[in-house]
Amino acid sequence: MLVQATWQEQQTFRMVPISDECPYVECIFDPGTKVFVIISKIKKTTLHMLPKLDEYGQPVTGNKGMKQERHKIEVFQEFYVEDTTATEEVIKHFAINAKKFDYKKFMSEQA
Repeated sequence: MLVQATWQEQQTFRMVPISDECPYVECIFDPGTKVFVIISKIKKTTLHMLPKLDEYGQPVTGNKGMKQERHKIEVFQEFYVEDTTATEEVIKHFAINAKKFDYKKFMSEQA
């Protein structure tokens, strides 16, 4: 389902799932870059550097600043659609209100 939203202080639209069968967690159109971001339900494990914490949960610092350590984190796979036609096809395929919601006005506005 398409809904109006704000992204980086600009008006835009999002697609939110309305059933468990929906293949995405969320989608959002970035009006600044004109990229449609799909956050899928596909999970992947990535490595990230995070602040090292002491036994009290406080960041550990050393001579060169905050210490970091590598952690494996499970995240949702993201897809970035830059092509306007492909974005519209995804919207038409998944959004139940694609005919009634004017998403094109957000895609054509100047950044």
